[in-house]
Amino acid sequence: MISGLDEYDVTVDIDPTAVESLLATTPDDVASAPELTFARNVFLPLTTACRYTCTYCTYYDAPGQATLLSLEEVRDICERGAGAGCTEALFTFGDDPDDRYTEIHDQLDAWGYDSIHAYLRAACEVALDAGLLPHANPGDQTYEQMELVADLNASMGVMLETTADVQAHGGPRAKSPGQRLNTLRVAGELGVPFTTGILVGIGETRRDRAESLLAIRDLHEQYGHIQEIIVQPVTPNERWSDPAPALDIMRETTAMARACLPEAVSIQSPPNLAPVAKLLDCGIDDLGGVSPVTDDHINPDYAWPALRELESVADAGGVPLRERLPVYERFIDDGWLSPRIESELAADTAAGDRYRTVLGS
Repeated sequence: MISGLDEYDVTVDIDPTAVESLLATTPDDVASAPELTFARNVFLPLTTACRYTCTYCTYYDAPGQATLLSLEEVRDICERGAGAGCTEALFTFGDDPDDRYTEIHDQLDAWGYDSIHAYLRAACEVALDAGLLPHANPGDQTYEQMELVADLNASMGVMLETTADVQAHGGPRAKSPGQRLNTLRVAGELGVPFTTGILVGIGETRRDRAESLLAIRDLHEQYGHIQEIIVQPVTPNERWSDPAPALDIMRETTAMARACLPEAVSIQSPPNLAPVAKLLDCGIDDLGGVSPVTDDHINPDYAWPALRELESVADAGGVPLRERLPVYERFIDDGWLSPRIESELAADTAAGDRYRTVLGS
């Protein structure tokens, strides 16, 4: 099976003056957010197969070792999440897993699906039936792939990571920044509320980080679809031995993200990976999705914090903590959602009025 991804590679021209201006940003140039938000989710890794082998990533398994979650397993996890008060079903899998992994492709075929995205669509239906809003993060996607599943997702996402060609992405199947940028462009063309972000500490430079943030900003200015930016440090794990980026690097990068993006775009810092309490004055206003039910399958060595820990972070910063849905309210108010997702929010029966409670209505 040949992937269609290799046909797509987007470049963004970054204004050198804008880069220099952003590099001059410090935490003193941004303000603390008036509140912190978070989402309650379940994490559903449909498969740990991936066409890439990034050297910092523990998510992928070698061909022959990766498996697929069955729809019965998906239903069980979603129902447990709904019972625990979750609102989001976070679906992940590696980039084009049915391209490199013949076993995954064969299993999909045996179950009656011609692609992993067709299977993702079925899994999203299961999540909706259980009372959760899908948020799929399936890596690089073509227009046709995203279009197949977009109407069943409240929002979607993919980490840009970096626009730089870093050694950590190297090898015979090197990850292409241009393909990531194309996925962000596709989301804009399809009108999908989108989450993205950068990884800090994978061999990129300060300038690379500034250029990556500006590339995201430029696409958002064109389409208006970016709902949040994640500034995520790479942390040591079984495949990556380098130390996490220093606090001053995280503070500077977070401040650059806040200064670069419009106020309506949230800046997220993951509380199980980053020193969020020491970043509050750098402009973060969101702590991402946390789960009372499932692990962080991408970073299994770093457990989700309990809600009381998030409350402690907010209390230390002197700001309120508020739960949110996987799609930000402005996209709901401005009519970005598909009829199917709008109907789920309006009915809210399986969810026991959880969606309306979170929205404060």
